[in-house]
Amino acid sequence: MTQTEPIVETTTSEAFAAEWREWHRLHEAAVGGEHGFLAITSINWLNAEPQRFADAPGAWHSDGTGVHVALGDGEEIVVDGSAVRDGYDFGVIPERGGVTVGWGDAAIEVAKRGGYDIVRPRHPDAPIVSAYRGTPTFEPDERWVVDGRYVPFDAPRAITVDAAVEGIEHVYNSPGQVEFDVDGRRQSLVVFADKPEYGLFALFTDATSGVTTYGLCRSLSIPAPAADGRVRIDFNRATNLPCAYTDLATCPLPPAENRLPVVVEAGERTPHERGLR
Repeated sequence: MTQTEPIVETTTSEAFAAEWREWHRLHEAAVGGEHGFLAITSINWLNAEPQRFADAPGAWHSDGTGVHVALGDGEEIVVDGSAVRDGYDFGVIPERGGVTVGWGDAAIEVAKRGGYDIVRPRHPDAPIVSAYRGTPTFEPDERWVVDGRYVPFDAPRAITVDAAVEGIEHVYNSPGQVEFDVDGRRQSLVVFADKPEYGLFALFTDATSGVTTYGLCRSLSIPAPAADGRVRIDFNRATNLPCAYTDLATCPLPPAENRLPVVVEAGERTPHERGLR
C-alpha cells in the first residue's frame, strides 16, 4: 500500500492570515515606492515671494489665483505627460488636494495642507527609501476583528484636529461615530467621511501608543455601514500615517474622543525609521 500525505484543509485562521499578509504586502509596496512619502526630501511653504529650492526646479510662489512656478533656462517639468518650459500656473489647489508633476526621475508634489500651499519634492534616491526595511506589525489575529455599530450625528460636524506640524490644523467632515466592545468595555471612535456609504476612516491612539506603536496616531479604514448601522472593524489593518516615518509630513492627529484607553495590539507598530532619529 502506498502511503499518501494527509490532506490538510486551510482553516479560517490560515485564510484570514493569508489575506491580511497580501493586503499588507500591497500596502508596503505603496509606502516604499520610488515616489511614496518616504521619498520626500523637503517640505516648502509657499507665499507671494518667489522661492527656489535645492531639490526642485524653478521659482515658486502662491497667491489668490493659485500656485505658480517660473522655470529658468534649461529647466522643464512634465505635466500630464507633456514637457513644460518657461512656467506653469497650477491654479487654486483644494484643501487636501494636490498635483504631481515630473522632473527627471523625481516627482514634485504641489498640495494644500492646513490652508497653506506647499511643494514637496520626492526623489527615488532619498536615503530613507533605500534604507526602508518594512514596517513591523503585530501578528494578524481575528480577535481584533470586532463588530460595531455606526451611530450618525443629527447633522454632520466639521471637526478641527491638530497636525504633526506645529501651527496648522486640519478640518474633517464627521458624519457620526462607531461603537464597539473591547474585552467587554464599550468604546467609540469619531469617524470621518464625506459620504459614509463609500466607507469611513478613524484616527486614533490607544494604550500601546508611544510604547509599541507610534505615539501620535494610527489610521483605520472601516467599510461602509450596513443599512441597519452594523460595521465590521478590523484593527489588524490599522496603519501608520506618513508622520510616523518622516518629519516632512503634515498628518492630522486624532480628536480627543479617539484616545482609546485600551490596549490594541493589532496592526502596524512603530516604524524602524523612528529609531534612527
